[in-house]
Amino acid sequence: MKNSFTLTGQIADVVTGIIFSGKIEVSEGKIKSVVPCKNAEEQIIIPGLVDAHVHIESSMLVPSEFARLAVVHGTVATVSDPHEIANVLGIEGVDFMIGNGKLTPFKFHFGAPSCVPATGFESSGAILGSSQIDELLSRDEIYYLSEMMNFPGVLFGDQEVLRKLALAKQHGKPVDGHAPGLDRDGIEKYAAAGISTDHECVTIEEALDKIRSGMKILIREGSAAKNFDTLLPLLASYPDKVMFCSDDKHPDDLVAGHINLLVRRALRSGFDPMNTIRACTLNPVRHYRLTSGLLQEGDPADIVVADNLNDFNILKTYINGDLVASDGGSLLGSSGCGSPNHFLASYVTDADLSVKAGNGMMKVIHATDGSLLTSVERVTPLIKGGLVVPDLQNDILKIVVINRYKPSKPAIAFVSGFGFRKGALASTVAHDSHNIICVGTIDDDMVSLINTLIENKGGIAITDGISSDVLPLPVAGLMSGENGYEVAHKYQDINSKAKALGGTLGAPFMTLSFMALLVIPEIKLSDKGLFDGTKFTLTELFEIQES
Repeated sequence: MKNSFTLTGQIADVVTGIIFSGKIEVSEGKIKSVVPCKNAEEQIIIPGLVDAHVHIESSMLVPSEFARLAVVHGTVATVSDPHEIANVLGIEGVDFMIGNGKLTPFKFHFGAPSCVPATGFESSGAILGSSQIDELLSRDEIYYLSEMMNFPGVLFGDQEVLRKLALAKQHGKPVDGHAPGLDRDGIEKYAAAGISTDHECVTIEEALDKIRSGMKILIREGSAAKNFDTLLPLLASYPDKVMFCSDDKHPDDLVAGHINLLVRRALRSGFDPMNTIRACTLNPVRHYRLTSGLLQEGDPADIVVADNLNDFNILKTYINGDLVASDGGSLLGSSGCGSPNHFLASYVTDADLSVKAGNGMMKVIHATDGSLLTSVERVTPLIKGGLVVPDLQNDILKIVVINRYKPSKPAIAFVSGFGFRKGALASTVAHDSHNIICVGTIDDDMVSLINTLIENKGGIAITDGISSDVLPLPVAGLMSGENGYEVAHKYQDINSKAKALGGTLGAPFMTLSFMALLVIPEIKLSDKGLFDGTKFTLTELFEIQES
């Protein structure tokens, strides 16, 4: 009989909270029975793992290819916010993600992007107003209202924001949050608006304030933002309020591991096995009302078999009773896809990137490895021939953002923290509007990379001043439809070249992609100019001097 088999092992019943020696009988893809038995194998049997918050687009893979890589690590489902592609293509982009996800048995649970664009201080390729949100939330295949990044709009009662929140309540679907750095009063007001989760906590105190206000905390460990070690103690005190997520994960990191790595780290740190497993199974499944099973009779047979609760090596992954990964190999095949896109930028010249010297001190964006937060530095600019130029001695590079949805002049600023001694990086993965972003040491190199991306209509590119390389991303300028393992290998190669430019950033391209994310303080750059995230307004590059 199709999808019918029996497994024995140490079964983690996340509903009752008991681990016991037992047997699972699967019939036609569903759990027929779960019963205790003697002499069961020592292997651990748990429900399929869930990533409670991820942007599939950040893997640079379309959903069907993301699934091929993720199942190897025991992941069977995601809570996926498609706001990256929605900022490029609107509902058409959301439809693409849903359609491509259906090419695989993997269980993608998409949300309705709440902030497209994320702010009014940047140019996106689409706008999703409350009427579009209403249409999306009415669909059974949309499970929640995606992260409400416009926290000032919540706090100050923006009517469009409030309409979107009301629609989620009307449709009976939860609302994800995104509110970094709020004080206690702000957190209480944000939570009272009906927002139920947050994945942006960087301190345990912030997380505790949000829990006390009724929110659940998604403990994040991605390719750029890493908060797992700081927030993991919550698992002991508030196990029902915690979920694990990656948020943004680049393809080479996804090849290396996924939520399974977080489970392993928690187990090896001595945390209760049941609480740990529930954080990436029971908790997200119940909160978002997901379709993935929990090893209960009648549930879909979404099952992970691991060797033990210390090494936690994934041996087998089943979805709906189908074996989709075994002993480190994916059994899912590749699926073809189209290349929807929105790309109308015009080529640039050296003159387009010149910055005339201004009066006074210059504001510089300071990037920090492993964090989405930036800080502002005030420096004396290096000036040559009346133009401000990169100051490599003091780690000050030029950064450019260009509207890719129509011909426009570049917005230009300066950034520290990258540490490059030569060359440049450029990308069309630039959260959240995904315009062209470039950081570099010399204008010639930056112009060359920007024009390469325009020619390819999306991708990531690097030059060391002598040779260049590009990874095309033709699907919305964000993703490749090629074999996920090949994309991961290419990305790993190009990322290694980026690290060779100098500096100590663990993920230079990922860090670059967040330099345009205005909703994360303190200072960022959009295609419209330098942005002060604390005052939530555009600001000038040069500090106005008092007379």
